[in-house]
Amino acid sequence: MTQPEPQGGAPVAAGFPPALLTFARLFNGGAYWESHEALEGAWRETRSDFYKGLILLASAYVHVERGNPRGVIAQLHKAERHLAPYPPAYAGVDVAGLVEHARRAAAAVGEAARGRGRPPPDLGALVPRVTIALGAERVRGDEPELAGG
Repeated sequence: MTQPEPQGGAPVAAGFPPALLTFARLFNGGAYWESHEALEGAWRETRSDFYKGLILLASAYVHVERGNPRGVIAQLHKAERHLAPYPPAYAGVDVAGLVEHARRAAAAVGEAARGRGRPPPDLGALVPRVTIALGAERVRGDEPELAGG
């Protein structure tokens, strides 16, 4: 059984928590602040490091929009640390892909931001958009976040 297609993605398997579905839909649509807010309540309830990592990833993109390279780097590093224990996949998410994306993007922004007197880096080009595609094939079966799905 599937639910309607999220914006810009393939069908999502049933059983995912509403907050995670909303997060993915908003994140994939470029509404990074709103996606962060959508998952915050679930994070406060569960204290899930996985949810925290996704929130930090969304926060990095908020800093991209604001043109803040230091904020981007800091949030990507934090997202990487929170998500690193979960690869290759967790709760329907390709965590290994997100961790690699965060690592590469943080390094690119760091390299571009070095040196004074240069124009500010084009953060949008250095931190390409990534999507959160939820898939049943990426559910391990031991995720407490999905217990109430």
